[in-house]
Amino acid sequence: MHTLISRFVTLSLSAVLVAGAASAQALEPAKGKVILTISGKVGEKNSPDGAAFDLAMIEKLPQQKFSAQTPWDKKPIAFQGPLLRDVLAAAKASGTTLKAAALNDYQTTIPADDANKFDVILAYKMNGELIPVRTKGPLFIVYPFDSKAELRSATYYERSAWQLKSLTVE
Repeated sequence: MHTLISRFVTLSLSAVLVAGAASAQALEPAKGKVILTISGKVGEKNSPDGAAFDLAMIEKLPQQKFSAQTPWDKKPIAFQGPLLRDVLAAAKASGTTLKAAALNDYQTTIPADDANKFDVILAYKMNGELIPVRTKGPLFIVYPFDSKAELRSATYYERSAWQLKSLTVE
């Protein structure tokens, strides 16, 4: 009888832990102003439009930093933000193409594989400061241009969308 009770308690506790882990991994609803919406082929939605992220949610993801010379600035810039692949993973995105749209209506198409092939970040800080809309913010898709010669080309510069507002996964 004692063994039966012990197994029941162990199984019940295991079920609670598994349920807790599953809910802890769910994408929480955005509490602040939504700065990024990922729609299309996403498995984790927290809004009718898809996976919505506020700044606090972006800040909670593992952070990366690198400095890079861009064609738009005279000096190298220090960028900070989560890897694009981590943001896509949080939304459980599964597609081959990302359609990026910016606040200024700029649009670009990015192969989803770029997120795994390169350490592309979704920068929300430049030189340690939040990026205001007037200077490419609040989000900026940035490739690590200085890490590989192939990234210093129009192909990757055109995929680096600033003032990013949405990604559609196809």
